[in-house]
Amino acid sequence: MVASHCLQLNCKPLANKFGKLSPSPIAKNSSIRCSATTPSKRYTITLLPGDGIGPEVISVAKNVLNLTASIEGIQFEFKEMPIGGAALDLTGVPLPEETLLTAKQSDAVLLGAIGGYKWDNNEKHLKPETGLLHLREGLKVFANLRPASVLPQLVDASTLKKEVAEGVDLMVVRELTGGIYFGKPRGFGTNENGEEIGFNTEVYASFE
Repeated sequence: MVASHCLQLNCKPLANKFGKLSPSPIAKNSSIRCSATTPSKRYTITLLPGDGIGPEVISVAKNVLNLTASIEGIQFEFKEMPIGGAALDLTGVPLPEETLLTAKQSDAVLLGAIGGYKWDNNEKHLKPETGLLHLREGLKVFANLRPASVLPQLVDASTLKKEVAEGVDLMVVRELTGGIYFGKPRGFGTNENGEEIGFNTEVYASFE
């Protein structure tokens, strides 16, 4: 249950590093009143911290979600599962069946990061990144949405010329489950000259 309470936020204005940033709209020591007394909606989120900086990112993201839930009157149930190198060390595979099943039964999945030098010499099916590909395939997540925009306050900080960066606001839709990712046949062999070759097949269905 989420109790009604007042959240005290200690917010500081953004550092005026680039000379044109506006002060934060939230005053220091401002208060936000939460009117929710009981959660109106409940959601299950699978947390996949993974490797490297992943656990740190997921920990902070979880705190943000809990704060959001307390303000909006909703409730999150978190289920943390292993993936990638962490799963390899724990179970011997980059995506345990239990992790995929838990993800399928959740309303959302929050992924940290996957991979690291420790597992670079593993065979392909035992690389952390293979767990990510199997997760995409198992969840049928067709597209990765990558928004790209430049805030007016930061346009002068871009490595691009101002006239190029200014006003950029676009969405890149990248497919994740078709094409060369999962196309077959694939593998290694030798050509007519006896040279070792590798091959992949890029296949798309009409619905894609």
